[in-house]
Amino acid sequence: MRIGVLGAGVVGVTSAWYLARAGHEVTVIDRQPEPAGETSFANGGQISVSHAEPWANPRAPAQLLRWLGRPDAPLLFRPRADPAQWRWGLRFLLECLPWRSERNTLAILALAMHSRDRLRELRAETGIEYHCLNRGILHLFTESRDWADAGARAELVRRHGIEAELLSARQCVELEPALRDSRAPLEGGVYARDDESGDARLFTQRLAALSAAKGVAFRQQAAASALEAAGERVAALRLLDGSRVEADAWVVALGSYSPLLLRPLGISLGIYPVKGYSVTIPTGAAHCAPTVSLTDEARKLVFSRLGDRLRVAGTAELAGYDTSLSAARCEVILNRVFELLPHAGDRSRAELWTGLRPAMPGNVPAIGRTRYRNLFLNTGHGTLGWTLACGSGHALAEIISGRRPGIDFPFRL
Repeated sequence: MRIGVLGAGVVGVTSAWYLARAGHEVTVIDRQPEPAGETSFANGGQISVSHAEPWANPRAPAQLLRWLGRPDAPLLFRPRADPAQWRWGLRFLLECLPWRSERNTLAILALAMHSRDRLRELRAETGIEYHCLNRGILHLFTESRDWADAGARAELVRRHGIEAELLSARQCVELEPALRDSRAPLEGGVYARDDESGDARLFTQRLAALSAAKGVAFRQQAAASALEAAGERVAALRLLDGSRVEADAWVVALGSYSPLLLRPLGISLGIYPVKGYSVTIPTGAAHCAPTVSLTDEARKLVFSRLGDRLRVAGTAELAGYDTSLSAARCEVILNRVFELLPHAGDRSRAELWTGLRPAMPGNVPAIGRTRYRNLFLNTGHGTLGWTLACGSGHALAEIISGRRPGIDFPFRL
Protein backbone atom coordinates (compact mmCIF):
# COMPACT_ATOMS: atom_id res chain seq x y z
CA MET A 1 0.00 0.00 0.00
CA ARG A 2 0.92 3.64 -0.42
CA ILE A 3 0.90 5.03 3.11
CA GLY A 4 1.21 8.66 4.17
CA VAL A 5 2.65 9.23 7.65
CA LEU A 6 1.82 12.64 9.07
CA GLY A 7 4.57 13.76 11.43
CA ALA A 8 8.36 13.34 11.33
CA GLY A 9 9.02 13.15 15.05
CA VAL A 10 10.41 10.03 16.68
CA VAL A 11 6.98 8.32 16.59
CA GLY A 12 6.29 9.17 12.96
CA VAL A 13 9.74 8.17 11.72
CA THR A 14 9.74 4.85 13.57
CA SER A 15 6.27 4.18 12.12
CA ALA A 16 7.64 4.86 8.64
CA TRP A 17 10.63 2.58 9.24
CA TYR A 18 8.55 -0.41 10.28
CA LEU A 19 5.91 0.17 7.58
CA ALA A 20 8.65 0.20 4.95
CA ARG A 21 10.10 -2.96 6.48
CA ALA A 22 6.67 -4.55 6.07
CA GLY A 23 6.76 -3.81 2.35
CA HIS A 24 4.68 -0.65 2.10
CA GLU A 25 5.45 2.44 0.02
CA VAL A 26 5.75 5.23 2.59
CA THR A 27 5.80 9.02 2.42
CA VAL A 28 6.39 11.10 5.57
CA ILE A 29 4.89 14.59 5.59
CA ASP A 30 5.93 17.22 8.10
CA ARG A 31 5.85 21.01 8.40
CA GLN A 32 9.37 21.42 9.79
CA PRO A 33 12.52 21.72 7.64
CA GLU A 34 13.91 18.42 8.97
CA PRO A 35 12.80 15.43 11.07
CA ALA A 36 12.55 15.83 14.86
CA GLY A 37 11.89 19.55 14.57
CA GLU A 38 9.35 19.85 17.40
CA THR A 39 8.67 17.67 20.46
CA SER A 40 11.51 15.24 19.64
CA PHE A 41 14.01 18.10 19.28
CA ALA A 42 15.31 18.34 22.86
CA ASN A 43 13.50 15.86 25.08
CA GLY A 44 14.86 14.26 28.24
CA GLY A 45 16.68 11.41 26.50
CA GLN A 46 15.54 8.52 28.69
CA ILE A 47 14.37 5.09 27.54
CA SER A 48 12.58 4.65 30.86
CA VAL A 49 10.83 1.28 30.90
CA SER A 50 10.96 1.35 34.71
CA HIS A 51 8.92 4.58 34.77
CA ALA A 52 5.69 3.15 33.38
CA GLU A 53 3.55 4.61 36.16
CA PRO A 54 1.44 7.41 34.63
CA TRP A 55 1.16 10.95 35.95
CA ALA A 56 -2.42 10.03 36.84
CA ASN A 57 -1.87 7.85 39.91
CA PRO A 58 -3.41 7.77 43.41
CA ARG A 59 -0.71 10.10 44.81
CA ALA A 60 -1.19 12.77 42.16
CA PRO A 61 -4.17 14.71 43.62
CA ALA A 62 -2.34 15.33 46.92
CA GLN A 63 0.80 16.37 45.03
CA LEU A 64 -1.20 18.81 42.93
CA LEU A 65 -2.67 20.40 46.05
CA ARG A 66 0.84 20.87 47.49
CA TRP A 67 1.96 22.54 44.26
CA LEU A 68 -0.96 24.97 43.96
CA GLY A 69 0.19 28.58 43.85
CA ARG A 70 3.88 27.68 43.43
CA PRO A 71 5.39 29.24 40.28
CA ASP A 72 8.17 26.61 40.40
CA ALA A 73 5.73 23.68 40.65
CA PRO A 74 6.60 20.65 38.50
CA LEU A 75 3.02 20.72 37.21
CA LEU A 76 1.54 24.17 36.58
CA PHE A 77 -2.11 24.58 35.65
CA ARG A 78 -2.81 27.83 33.81
CA PRO A 79 -6.64 28.04 33.62
CA ARG A 80 -8.04 29.09 30.26
CA ALA A 81 -11.50 29.53 28.77
CA ASP A 82 -10.96 26.21 27.06
CA PRO A 83 -13.48 23.39 27.62
CA ALA A 84 -10.93 20.85 26.38
CA GLN A 85 -8.54 21.82 29.17
CA TRP A 86 -11.19 21.33 31.86
CA ARG A 87 -12.45 18.07 30.35
CA TRP A 88 -8.88 16.77 30.29
CA GLY A 89 -8.35 17.79 33.92
CA LEU A 90 -11.50 16.01 35.10
CA ARG A 91 -10.60 12.89 33.14
CA PHE A 92 -7.08 13.02 34.61
CA LEU A 93 -8.55 12.91 38.12
CA LEU A 94 -10.70 9.93 37.11
CA GLU A 95 -7.61 8.09 35.87
CA CYS A 96 -6.02 8.59 39.31
CA LEU A 97 -8.37 5.96 40.78
CA PRO A 98 -6.19 3.04 41.95
CA TRP A 99 -7.63 0.38 39.66
CA ARG A 100 -7.50 2.63 36.60
CA SER A 101 -3.94 3.74 37.37
CA GLU A 102 -2.77 0.14 37.79
CA ARG A 103 -4.44 -0.89 34.52
CA ASN A 104 -2.75 1.98 32.70
CA THR A 105 0.62 1.21 34.31
CA LEU A 106 0.51 -2.40 33.15
CA ALA A 107 -0.45 -1.41 29.61
CA ILE A 108 2.36 1.15 29.36
CA LEU A 109 4.83 -1.29 30.88
CA ALA A 110 3.95 -4.00 28.35
CA LEU A 111 4.43 -1.61 25.43
CA ALA A 112 7.61 -0.16 26.93
CA MET A 113 9.23 -3.59 27.27
CA HIS A 114 8.26 -4.46 23.70
CA SER A 115 9.65 -1.12 22.54
CA ARG A 116 12.95 -1.60 24.36
CA ASP A 117 13.40 -4.98 22.67
CA ARG A 118 12.59 -3.56 19.22
CA LEU A 119 15.05 -0.69 19.75
CA ARG A 120 17.82 -3.12 20.66
CA GLU A 121 17.06 -5.20 17.57
CA LEU A 122 17.11 -2.09 15.39
CA ARG A 123 20.41 -0.99 16.90
CA ALA A 124 21.96 -4.41 16.30
CA GLU A 125 20.66 -4.55 12.73
CA THR A 126 21.64 -1.06 11.61
CA GLY A 127 24.46 0.04 13.94
CA ILE A 128 22.63 3.34 14.43
CA GLU A 129 24.41 5.66 16.88
CA TYR A 130 22.70 8.37 18.93
CA HIS A 131 24.82 8.82 22.10
CA CYS A 132 23.25 5.70 23.59
CA LEU A 133 24.28 4.84 27.16
CA ASN A 134 23.32 1.52 28.74
CA ARG A 135 24.04 2.51 32.35
CA GLY A 136 20.46 2.38 33.61
CA ILE A 137 18.34 5.05 35.30
CA LEU A 138 18.73 6.03 38.94
CA HIS A 139 15.54 7.44 40.45
CA LEU A 140 16.65 9.85 43.18
CA PHE A 141 14.57 10.62 46.26
CA THR A 142 15.25 13.77 48.27
CA GLU A 143 11.96 13.94 50.21
CA SER A 144 11.10 11.45 52.93
CA ARG A 145 7.42 11.08 51.95
CA ASP A 146 8.42 10.07 48.41
CA TRP A 147 11.11 7.71 49.69
CA ALA A 148 8.52 5.99 51.88
CA ASP A 149 6.66 4.89 48.73
CA ALA A 150 9.77 3.86 46.81
CA GLY A 151 9.74 0.22 47.89
CA ALA A 152 6.16 -0.36 46.72
CA ARG A 153 6.85 1.31 43.38
CA ALA A 154 9.97 -0.80 42.84
CA GLU A 155 8.05 -3.95 43.72
CA LEU A 156 5.35 -3.11 41.15
CA VAL A 157 7.80 -3.14 38.23
CA ARG A 158 9.77 -6.10 39.66
CA ARG A 159 6.59 -8.18 39.53
CA HIS A 160 6.57 -7.69 35.78
CA GLY A 161 10.18 -8.54 35.02
CA ILE A 162 11.90 -5.16 35.47
CA GLU A 163 14.92 -5.20 37.76
CA ALA A 164 14.66 -2.36 40.27
CA GLU A 165 17.09 -2.17 43.18
CA LEU A 166 16.66 0.00 46.28
CA LEU A 167 19.86 1.92 47.06
CA SER A 168 20.87 3.92 50.11
CA ALA A 169 22.12 7.48 49.70
CA ARG A 170 25.70 6.22 50.01
CA GLN A 171 25.12 3.59 47.31
CA CYS A 172 23.64 6.24 45.00
CA VAL A 173 26.84 8.26 45.25
CA GLU A 174 28.95 5.14 44.69
CA LEU A 175 26.97 4.40 41.54
CA GLU A 176 27.12 7.99 40.27
CA PRO A 177 30.05 9.93 41.78
CA ALA A 178 28.79 13.20 40.24
CA LEU A 179 26.32 13.28 43.16
CA ARG A 180 29.11 13.42 45.77
CA ASP A 181 28.85 17.17 46.37
CA SER A 182 25.07 17.39 46.10
CA ARG A 183 23.58 20.16 48.22
CA ALA A 184 20.20 18.39 48.21
CA PRO A 185 19.82 15.77 50.97
CA LEU A 186 19.59 12.31 49.36
CA GLU A 187 17.22 9.83 51.00
CA GLY A 188 18.02 7.01 48.61
CA GLY A 189 17.27 5.76 45.13
CA VAL A 190 15.75 3.07 42.94
CA TYR A 191 18.14 1.82 40.27
CA ALA A 192 16.77 0.29 37.07
CA ARG A 193 19.91 -1.07 35.46
CA ASP A 194 18.28 -2.20 32.19
CA ASP A 195 17.04 1.27 31.23
CA GLU A 196 18.91 3.37 28.69
CA SER A 197 19.37 6.93 27.48
CA GLY A 198 20.20 8.62 24.21
CA ASP A 199 19.54 11.58 21.95
CA ALA A 200 16.04 11.23 20.48
CA ARG A 201 16.61 13.93 17.88
CA LEU A 202 19.82 12.33 16.61
CA PHE A 203 18.15 8.91 16.56
CA THR A 204 15.17 10.25 14.62
CA GLN A 205 17.27 12.02 12.02
CA ARG A 206 19.59 9.06 11.49
CA LEU A 207 16.67 6.62 11.29
CA ALA A 208 15.05 8.97 8.77
CA ALA A 209 18.22 8.75 6.66
CA LEU A 210 18.20 4.95 6.92
CA SER A 211 14.51 4.93 5.99
CA ALA A 212 15.14 7.17 2.98
CA ALA A 213 17.83 4.74 1.83
CA LYS A 214 15.14 2.03 1.87
CA GLY A 215 12.79 4.12 -0.25
CA VAL A 216 10.79 6.16 2.27
CA ALA A 217 10.05 9.63 0.87
CA PHE A 218 10.17 12.68 3.13
CA ARG A 219 8.22 15.83 2.32
CA GLN A 220 9.45 18.47 4.76
CA GLN A 221 8.04 21.98 5.07
CA ALA A 222 4.67 20.59 3.98
CA ALA A 223 2.01 21.57 6.53
CA ALA A 224 -1.20 19.54 6.71
CA SER A 225 -4.44 21.51 6.48
CA ALA A 226 -7.21 18.90 6.39
CA LEU A 227 -7.97 15.27 5.69
CA GLU A 228 -10.65 14.85 3.03
CA ALA A 229 -13.10 12.06 3.83
CA ALA A 230 -15.16 10.17 1.25
CA GLY A 231 -17.59 7.81 2.93
CA GLU A 232 -15.72 5.36 5.16
CA ARG A 233 -12.30 6.33 3.83
CA VAL A 234 -9.93 9.28 3.76
CA ALA A 235 -9.41 10.19 0.12
CA ALA A 236 -6.61 12.72 0.39
CA LEU A 237 -4.64 15.16 2.50
CA ARG A 238 -4.91 18.85 1.72
CA LEU A 239 -1.82 20.92 2.48
CA LEU A 240 -1.74 24.56 3.53
CA ASP A 241 -0.37 25.53 0.13
CA GLY A 242 -3.57 24.17 -1.44
CA SER A 243 -2.08 21.03 -2.98
CA ARG A 244 -3.48 17.55 -2.39
CA VAL A 245 -1.70 14.29 -1.59
CA GLU A 246 -3.33 10.92 -2.17
CA ALA A 247 -2.52 7.58 -0.52
CA ASP A 248 -4.12 4.23 0.19
CA ALA A 249 -3.83 4.71 3.97
CA TRP A 250 -2.87 7.41 6.43
CA VAL A 251 -1.12 7.45 9.81
CA VAL A 252 -1.61 10.46 12.10
CA ALA A 253 1.50 10.91 14.28
CA LEU A 254 1.26 14.66 14.83
CA GLY A 255 1.59 14.62 18.61
CA SER A 256 -0.26 17.48 20.26
CA TYR A 257 -1.60 18.66 16.92
CA SER A 258 -3.32 15.36 16.10
CA PRO A 259 -6.70 16.40 17.60
CA LEU A 260 -6.81 19.57 15.48
CA LEU A 261 -6.58 17.56 12.26
CA LEU A 262 -8.92 14.79 13.40
CA ARG A 263 -11.71 16.80 15.03
CA PRO A 264 -13.37 17.84 11.72
CA LEU A 265 -13.67 14.12 10.92
CA GLY A 266 -15.59 13.51 14.16
CA ILE A 267 -12.66 11.78 15.90
CA SER A 268 -12.02 12.86 19.49
CA LEU A 269 -8.83 11.62 21.17
CA GLY A 270 -8.69 13.32 24.56
CA ILE A 271 -5.15 14.58 23.90
CA TYR A 272 -4.19 17.90 25.47
CA PRO A 273 -0.85 19.69 24.92
CA VAL A 274 1.34 19.80 28.01
CA LYS A 275 4.28 22.15 27.70
CA GLY A 276 7.63 20.92 28.95
CA TYR A 277 11.07 22.50 29.17
CA SER A 278 14.64 21.34 28.82
CA VAL A 279 18.09 22.78 29.29
CA THR A 280 21.20 21.47 27.55
CA ILE A 281 24.47 22.16 29.35
CA PRO A 282 27.95 21.75 27.82
CA THR A 283 30.23 19.46 29.82
CA GLY A 284 33.94 18.89 29.58
CA ALA A 285 37.07 17.63 31.30
CA ALA A 286 36.82 20.34 33.95
CA HIS A 287 33.30 19.27 34.94
CA CYS A 288 31.75 16.27 36.65
CA ALA A 289 28.54 15.41 34.81
CA PRO A 290 26.69 12.12 35.42
CA THR A 291 26.89 9.20 33.02
CA VAL A 292 24.07 7.30 34.75
CA SER A 293 20.74 8.78 33.69
CA LEU A 294 18.94 10.33 36.67
CA THR A 295 15.33 11.04 37.59
CA ASP A 296 14.71 13.60 40.32
CA GLU A 297 11.47 12.33 41.85
CA ALA A 298 10.81 15.47 43.89
CA ARG A 299 11.05 17.92 40.98
CA LYS A 300 10.05 15.52 38.19
CA LEU A 301 13.23 16.20 36.21
CA VAL A 302 15.24 13.75 34.10
CA PHE A 303 18.98 13.99 33.40
CA SER A 304 20.72 12.32 30.45
CA ARG A 305 24.32 12.53 29.29
CA LEU A 306 24.40 13.04 25.51
CA GLY A 307 28.06 12.97 24.50
CA ASP A 308 29.62 16.21 25.70
CA ARG A 309 26.27 17.66 26.80
CA LEU A 310 23.94 17.15 29.74
CA ARG A 311 20.23 17.28 28.91
CA VAL A 312 17.82 18.02 31.77
CA ALA A 313 14.09 18.08 31.06
CA GLY A 314 10.86 18.28 32.95
CA THR A 315 8.07 20.43 34.35
CA ALA A 316 4.61 20.50 32.83
CA GLU A 317 2.30 23.38 32.05
CA LEU A 318 -1.32 23.04 30.96
CA ALA A 319 -1.53 26.23 28.92
CA GLY A 320 -3.06 25.20 25.62
CA TYR A 321 -0.95 25.61 22.49
CA ASP A 322 1.20 28.38 23.94
CA THR A 323 4.78 27.62 22.91
CA SER A 324 6.44 30.71 24.40
CA LEU A 325 9.53 29.94 26.43
CA SER A 326 9.55 31.03 30.08
CA ALA A 327 13.12 31.86 31.09
CA ALA A 328 11.96 31.74 34.72
CA ARG A 329 10.85 28.10 34.38
CA CYS A 330 14.21 27.22 32.80
CA GLU A 331 16.00 29.01 35.62
CA VAL A 332 14.16 26.80 38.12
CA ILE A 333 15.49 23.73 36.29
CA LEU A 334 19.05 25.11 36.23
CA ASN A 335 18.92 25.92 39.94
CA ARG A 336 17.95 22.34 40.70
CA VAL A 337 20.61 20.92 38.37
CA PHE A 338 23.39 22.73 40.16
CA GLU A 339 21.93 21.96 43.57
CA LEU A 340 22.14 18.23 42.82
CA LEU A 341 25.24 18.41 40.60
CA PRO A 342 27.31 21.49 41.48
CA HIS A 343 30.03 20.64 38.93
CA ALA A 344 27.81 19.38 36.10
CA GLY A 345 28.87 21.78 33.36
CA ASP A 346 28.98 25.34 32.06
CA ARG A 347 25.78 26.99 33.25
CA SER A 348 26.51 30.21 31.34
CA ARG A 349 26.26 28.34 28.02
CA ALA A 350 23.04 26.43 28.74
CA GLU A 351 20.63 26.14 25.80
CA LEU A 352 16.94 26.57 26.69
CA TRP A 353 14.04 24.86 24.92
CA THR A 354 10.33 24.23 25.27
CA GLY A 355 7.91 21.93 23.45
CA LEU A 356 4.42 20.45 23.66
CA ARG A 357 3.87 16.87 24.81
CA PRO A 358 0.70 15.12 23.54
CA ALA A 359 -0.79 13.93 26.83
CA MET A 360 -3.69 11.53 27.24
CA PRO A 361 -5.33 11.72 30.68
CA GLY A 362 -4.13 8.24 31.63
CA ASN A 363 -0.85 8.43 29.64
CA VAL A 364 -1.87 5.49 27.43
CA PRO A 365 -1.27 6.45 23.78
CA ALA A 366 -3.79 5.98 20.97
CA ILE A 367 -2.45 3.37 18.54
CA GLY A 368 -4.44 1.63 15.84
CA ARG A 369 -7.57 2.05 13.74
CA THR A 370 -10.22 4.76 13.56
CA ARG A 371 -13.81 4.80 12.26
CA TYR A 372 -12.31 5.38 8.79
CA ARG A 373 -11.07 2.16 7.21
CA ASN A 374 -7.76 3.60 5.98
CA LEU A 375 -6.97 6.07 8.77
CA PHE A 376 -4.71 5.00 11.65
CA LEU A 377 -3.34 6.62 14.81
CA ASN A 378 0.02 6.63 16.55
CA THR A 379 -0.13 9.55 18.94
CA GLY A 380 -0.71 10.66 22.54
CA HIS A 381 2.53 9.33 24.06
CA GLY A 382 2.96 12.18 26.56
CA THR A 383 6.42 12.11 28.16
CA LEU A 384 7.14 8.59 26.86
CA GLY A 385 7.36 9.12 23.11
CA TRP A 386 11.06 8.20 22.98
CA THR A 387 10.54 5.23 25.30
CA LEU A 388 7.57 3.83 23.36
CA ALA A 389 8.46 4.88 19.80
CA CYS A 390 9.90 1.65 18.40
CA GLY A 391 7.25 -0.53 20.01
CA SER A 392 4.46 1.75 18.82
CA GLY A 393 5.78 1.89 15.26
CA HIS A 394 6.31 -1.86 15.11
CA ALA A 395 2.84 -2.61 16.50
CA LEU A 396 1.15 -0.16 14.14
CA ALA A 397 2.87 -1.72 11.14
CA GLU A 398 1.52 -5.10 12.28
CA ILE A 399 -2.03 -3.71 12.55
CA ILE A 400 -1.93 -2.02 9.14
CA SER A 401 -0.52 -5.21 7.61
CA GLY A 402 -3.50 -7.19 8.96
CA ARG A 403 -1.80 -8.83 11.94
CA ARG A 404 -2.44 -8.55 15.66
CA PRO A 405 0.46 -7.34 17.82
CA GLY A 406 1.27 -9.90 20.49
CA ILE A 407 1.24 -7.36 23.31
CA ASP A 408 -1.20 -6.92 26.20
CA PHE A 409 -2.10 -3.34 25.27
CA PRO A 410 -5.43 -1.66 24.35
CA PHE A 411 -4.69 -1.19 20.67
CA ARG A 412 -7.53 0.13 18.53
CA LEU A 413 -8.23 -2.97 16.45
